Amino acid sequence: MAWPMPDGAVLGIFGKRPEPGRVKTRLAAEFGDGFAAEAHEAMLLDTLDSWASDRFLAPGGRRVFVYAPADAGPWFDPIVPPSLAMQPQADGDLGARLRAFFAGEFEEGATRVVVIGSDSPTLDPSIVVSAFLCLEGKDVVLGPATDGGYYLIGCRPPVPAIFEGVDWGTPQVLSQTLDRLRGTGRSLAVLPPWYDVDAPDDWRLLGSHVRAMRASGLDPSLPRVEALLPRVLPGAAAR
Repeated sequence: MAWPMPDGAVLGIFGKRPEPGRVKTRLAAEFGDGFAAEAHEAMLLDTLDSWASDRFLAPGGRRVFVYAPADAGPWFDPIVPPSLAMQPQADGDLGARLRAFFAGEFEEGATRVVVIGSDSPTLDPSIVVSAFLCLEGKDVVLGPATDGGYYLIGCRPPVPAIFEGVDWGTPQVLSQTLDRLRGTGRSLAVLPPWYDVDAPDDWRLLGSHVRAMRASGLDPSLPRVEALLPRVLPGAAAR
C-alpha cells in the first residue's frame, strides 16, 4: 500500500544527463564509455518512473528531480514523468549542491526533505518511507552505502553543517559526515546499508539481485536495467 506523503515532505532525486565519458567512469573502465552512459540512463529513468508513480508514495508532499548540468533541462523535459517537478542542481561540489537543495526547500516551507540518487535502482521503497518517518523524531537520517558513502540523506530544518569538509566520491564520505555532525546537537537516525552501482562488480551484483528478485516472483520494475543486463553479464536474462 502506498504511503501518503504529508504536507511539507519532499523527496529529491539527484541525477545527471547521461553523457559518455562523464558518467559512471569506473563502470566504463571495463565496459566502455558508451555502455556506462546507457547503464546510467537506464538506472536514472527507471528510478524516476518508480518514484513518480503512486506505487510507493500516494499523492501528497512534493517529488522533484534535481538535474545536472544546469543546461540539461530541455534534454530531460520530454522524458521525465510529469508528476515530478524539475529543477537544476546548484553549482559547486556535491556537498554544495545538496546544501543548496535542502536550504531552498526549507525556505519554501518544507518540514522534511529526503534525497536519493539514481545509483541504487533496487532500493527497497520501505527504506525511503522509513527515512521520512525517522524525521518525525530525529533531525538527520542517513542510509549508509556499502562503498563508504551514503545512498540517502534526509533532514529537517535548519540545514545541518555536514556538507563541508567531505572528500566526495571516496570511502570516507560517511565517516567524515558523521564527524561533521558530532557536536552540532542534531540527532541522527540510521537506515540499513544498501549498495550503489558505480563499479563493474556493483553492476554484477545488480544483475544477480534483479535475477534473484525475478526468481522469487518479485517484479523489480526496472525494465531498462533488465534490458541491458545480458549485454555484459552472460546468463543475466531474467525472463
